[in-house]
Amino acid sequence: MKKYYFILGILQAFTGIGAIPAGWGMLSDTTGAGLGMSADLLANSPLDSFLLPGLFLLIVNGFANIAAAFLSFFRSRYAGHAGMFLGVALILWIVIQVWWISLSSVLQPLFFVVGVINTWLGWKIIRTSGN
Repeated sequence: MKKYYFILGILQAFTGIGAIPAGWGMLSDTTGAGLGMSADLLANSPLDSFLLPGLFLLIVNGFANIAAAFLSFFRSRYAGHAGMFLGVALILWIVIQVWWISLSSVLQPLFFVVGVINTWLGWKIIRTSGN
């Protein structure tokens, strides 16, 4: 059981540490130019800047995953729920991203798999602990 919490915490920390600088970069320059992206990427989406993706990356995929990693490392009774919620959020983030801007990076399938594993680990922790 301890290994589920540890693996979940590692994946959450990995996700959060990667998302915070990307989210901050999008918020610092909502055109995407600062991160080597173009607003043309958003042509098939309802968005016209990287403001909302930057906020989601920074807050949900970034800070929330870092907080959830602490829950996992300390084996909080809420770790499984946080793992499932943030795993589903990451899966949806990737699915929507690929729908709107197409498959454009190896990171998209990587983080989709991370989201699936987070969701599964969260479910496993909840099921095993009885919370």
